[in-house]
Amino acid sequence: MNEPEPFKIKMVEPLKKLDKEERRKKIIDAGFNVFKLRSSDVYIDLLTDSGTSSMSDEQWSEMFKTEQAYAGSDSYYLLEETVKEIFGFDKFVPVHQGRAAENILFSVLVNDGDFVPNNMHFDTTKANVKHKGGTPVNLVRDEAYDIDKKVDFKGNLDTIKLREFIEEKGADKIPVIMLTVTNNTGGGQPVSMDNIRDVSEIAHEYDLPLFLDACRFAENAYFIKEREKGYSDKSIREIVKELFSYADGFTFSAKKEGLVNIGGLIGVRDEDLQERCENLGIIIEGFPTYGGMACRELSAMAKGIEEATTYEYQRYRHQQVQFLADRLIEADVPIIKPAGGHAVFIDAKSFLPNVPQEQFPAQALTVQLYIESGIRGVELGTSAFGELDKEGNIIPAEMETMRLAIPRRVYTLNQLNYVAESVIRLYENRETIKGLKRTYAPKLLGHFKAEFAPL
Repeated sequence: MNEPEPFKIKMVEPLKKLDKEERRKKIIDAGFNVFKLRSSDVYIDLLTDSGTSSMSDEQWSEMFKTEQAYAGSDSYYLLEETVKEIFGFDKFVPVHQGRAAENILFSVLVNDGDFVPNNMHFDTTKANVKHKGGTPVNLVRDEAYDIDKKVDFKGNLDTIKLREFIEEKGADKIPVIMLTVTNNTGGGQPVSMDNIRDVSEIAHEYDLPLFLDACRFAENAYFIKEREKGYSDKSIREIVKELFSYADGFTFSAKKEGLVNIGGLIGVRDEDLQERCENLGIIIEGFPTYGGMACRELSAMAKGIEEATTYEYQRYRHQQVQFLADRLIEADVPIIKPAGGHAVFIDAKSFLPNVPQEQFPAQALTVQLYIESGIRGVELGTSAFGELDKEGNIIPAEMETMRLAIPRRVYTLNQLNYVAESVIRLYENRETIKGLKRTYAPKLLGHFKAEFAPL
């Protein structure tokens, strides 16, 4: 039996559900890309868990109390205390979101011809490495690509691959090792404490810095508590403190586990690196004590990080994801197993076996789900992660998924039940879904603005 939500609802927002023909017209006008839909035309929005959280009364209270100042606002010092207490870092740079943190960090560290290994890069991380002339390299364990294989820590970086890669390329061509917790691209899968420790030891053996892509660090800590030997009696915050102790720095999108609508951090231990990041941040984000945000956002972020690192919140969060996953598994819908920490990932290759990856099956599935039910998921397949060869031919992505990301403290189990029923109904009629051709896409992060046409 699931525990009830650790909160009560104080405010509601009405939802509107367009009829099917209206939805069909909307998606045609949007070039068959759900990113281009108006949010008011979406019934249940599972596009992302980023910046879509519902904030608590205490977060709102902190926002109202915060003074607005260009320099030296109290909210910065409140956030400083939280970063020290939760992450164990006394040096940080606030930024307006995670990709800004990546932009600054990689601008400072990455040069033309460098390589950045990771368990799996997410789209913005990959794009920011490439934008600085580097090559992002995924070194996740092989089991990550087997959707049906149940492994407790499917997001682990393969340390044998990492050591071989460093020896092959040379440590001088690797400015930083990244480790994404949880591993979003691979299905929101967690990374074990043992793996974090082992990666850290290898990084420091070669005198390389280890940075965590820590967007969902507390969800990862919850998995460690539930699955890893020796951690069941530890609190989420104790696990978080140890997790970050093995890292030289981190990037963090507070739009996830800061439980806010905007915000992010770069955490560092090296004073010179902090100075370089701060100086660049002043140019592109703003003064370090506001970091591209209104000061009230820093206060809400500090409180949100505290709330996200409680066991009661994390248990509720994971129960919601598991509820949706269980409903789909019962109906034999092919999803990445076990369920991740923030979303359910449907395997479009298995869902639509007759649609080749060159015809963007995950995108086609995402479009059809919106038409049939008003639900907006997101494609994380060949549109998001595929490449083009020298002749312009599509090189398919290694994984072809549609992600149903669950916003935090937003939807009820009854609404998620509607999602499950809609996906199951689509699966029962999957032979009617046809592929798409891509008619336009920018070079980097092209899936945000891509346009498609039916085949």
